[in-house]
Amino acid sequence: MPRPVHFEIPAENPQRAIDFYSTVFGWKFTKWAGPVDYWLISTGDPKTPGIDGGLMPRRDPAQPCVNTIDVENLDAMLKTVESKGGQTVVPKMPIPGVGWLAYCKDTEGHIFGMMQPDAGAPGA
Repeated sequence: MPRPVHFEIPAENPQRAIDFYSTVFGWKFTKWAGPVDYWLISTGDPKTPGIDGGLMPRRDPAQPCVNTIDVENLDAMLKTVESKGGQTVVPKMPIPGVGWLAYCKDTEGHIFGMMQPDAGAPGA
């Protein structure tokens, strides 16, 4: 069964958000070495329940926080989402060395991501 594996927080001022979450929750932030500004968030001990996430510069004032769900076959899941009344809002794209990612909107208007792991996903 696919499960949420990652969350993303868009921030108008990434450093301000990093300072906030670091101070309030003790989360650890590490700048990703990828082609875009992105910070990986460690939210705690991997042996306890919970997921880690990421923080990025906000691209749009209405950009929401997003949960990403791990899937085995992204192409098949995109078809399923659309056949059930959802829509793809950002098409499938590679995340270098991580996998394939797409963003969708559910029937209630919520945005979510789906990630198919693939260490061989090409770089930009």
